[in-house]
Amino acid sequence: MPAYGVNDVERVLQMSRGTIRSLIKAGFVSPARGPRREYLFSFQDLIVLRTARALNAAKVPPRRITLSLKQLREHLPEQMPLSGLSIRAVGDRVVVQEGSRRWQADSGQYLLDLDVSVAGGELSLMERSAPATEDAPEPDAEDWFNQGWELEKEDSVRARHAYERALAVDPAHTGASINLGRLWHEAGQLARAERAYRAALERNGNDVLLLFNLAVVLEDAGRSTEAMPLYEAALLLDPKFADAHYNLALVYEAAGDARRAIRHLGEYRKLMK
Repeated sequence: MPAYGVNDVERVLQMSRGTIRSLIKAGFVSPARGPRREYLFSFQDLIVLRTARALNAAKVPPRRITLSLKQLREHLPEQMPLSGLSIRAVGDRVVVQEGSRRWQADSGQYLLDLDVSVAGGELSLMERSAPATEDAPEPDAEDWFNQGWELEKEDSVRARHAYERALAVDPAHTGASINLGRLWHEAGQLARAERAYRAALERNGNDVLLLFNLAVVLEDAGRSTEAMPLYEAALLLDPKFADAHYNLALVYEAAGDARRAIRHLGEYRKLMK
């Protein structure tokens, strides 16, 4: 059965690690553990996480969210069906369509129009956009961001362009900055990734993911000493950021600082229990 790591969940769902951990802590999902005690999410987990976030944002009472997600999970297939999967709100019910089969989960009123697909062996979750009209307004930053997200699987160059357009409209769009930097990093363009992250930090102030991602870029560029304070700054914002503790432990170990390395490795292990 396919397993998705925390990085996959962040990328596919556009969800921060703090949000992921809070949903796990609330009992909405119970992911498996990998050999390093890292979280491994199933296809069902990703659907439940995405739905939980939508319900929470719509101010649905936690008790009703729990009931809705329990019913949703009981009916979801274990793997992505070949016929595809659509989840959308109809009145105050959530209707799930799997091929020609339709069923509903009691979930309360909220807006969710979600298509689920697999391309190239990878899961994609995309919210539908309203059809364009002659009087449709110019795309805003969020429109460009969503377009970039949908383009990532098929055309990373066009995806980067969409994120750049989002930032041209709203320079403070943190999600576009994070994704743009990540795409440059994945393309091996470390200098451009660094510039994207630093520009976002200057505009928006410290952000956990921006600090962490920039630190990883600097490590990959052989500048581990510069990465140290960034990991530390990320941990000041989120002391339970397990991956930051782990990376920082390795950096301190390589620098010969065994005491700090042991401390951060210990924190990582406590968080992964």
